[in-house]
Amino acid sequence: MRTIVYEGPQTVSLKDKEIPELTEGWALIKSSHAGICGSDLNIYSGAHPRAQASLVLGHEFSGTMVKGHPSIKEGTPVTVNPLLKCGNCAPCRDGQSHVCEKLKLIGIDCDGGMADFVTVPAENVVALPEGMPLASGALVEPVAVAVHAARQGNYTPGDNAVVFGAGTIGFCVGLVLKSYGASNVTIVETNELRLKKAEELGFSTINPLKEDVKAKVLENTGGVGADFVFDCAGHPSVLAHVMDAVKVRGTIVMVAAYKKPAELDLLKGMFKELSMNFIRVYTEKDFTLAVDLLAENKLFNEIITHVLPAEEVQQGFDLLTQKSDAVKVMYEFHSTGSGSSNE
Repeated sequence: MRTIVYEGPQTVSLKDKEIPELTEGWALIKSSHAGICGSDLNIYSGAHPRAQASLVLGHEFSGTMVKGHPSIKEGTPVTVNPLLKCGNCAPCRDGQSHVCEKLKLIGIDCDGGMADFVTVPAENVVALPEGMPLASGALVEPVAVAVHAARQGNYTPGDNAVVFGAGTIGFCVGLVLKSYGASNVTIVETNELRLKKAEELGFSTINPLKEDVKAKVLENTGGVGADFVFDCAGHPSVLAHVMDAVKVRGTIVMVAAYKKPAELDLLKGMFKELSMNFIRVYTEKDFTLAVDLLAENKLFNEIITHVLPAEEVQQGFDLLTQKSDAVKVMYEFHSTGSGSSNE
């Protein structure tokens, strides 16, 4: 079978491997679509602390059930919650397994869904609603992150928000907020191509290279500031703006992972009595809610900018490591054709 394998820093390739054998409690899935995530780019750069070559990538994926599941029938469209919990630590015992002390992920700590076939724990398989495109099924995982960000931040319908970063997670957060009744969502981004996509999706936009972020946010909010600010960029330059953009007693939600310790003006936070929340992944309920949102809101599909055959493995990573209009790039495994689409 075809697999997309991380072989070392800046090196991914298409490798032929044997179809994995089933073990007790695991299920075999025929992969359909698999997305490239920011974590995959971190692995590709050689900076991920846990991922080891040679590794089949992919923790955002969909497919169809082959065998091994006690209740989901063969041929059923599915996606997979990639979180692997230990079940024994204090967070797991307290029902907070998404922050398991030994949390691992399919596609990072073991082979993932960028392959013709993948085995996963049967309990992690989630059936997709009838009629949902399989490409949408591969978006469930990043949408679940966004749902968790909104719920963890205690977002209230009608509030406004500023989202820093117009990557997949930034767009997912923005679309989740709009789905949940946000009065206005502004996306802050430097890439003009992504700003254009944000405008097409109905967001207000700010380019910090050309506009004063604080002044623009105050203008858009009647001089008050944003109810919520979501940092989906993970760049130190953003931290100079987040506390200025949020209102007094507002909430900042840190969604992006910072690779190095960053400086933050805590005195501003004190004077404004700000709340700051951090999120890591998502709960099982967040994952279920993400499936429901994708079934209801077709706009999420618009962030899928490229769907490539597995054979174009390098092009997928090039699109996301060089300046382009790419947002969500996926590989398609249920055909051997080539090309790009947003279907």
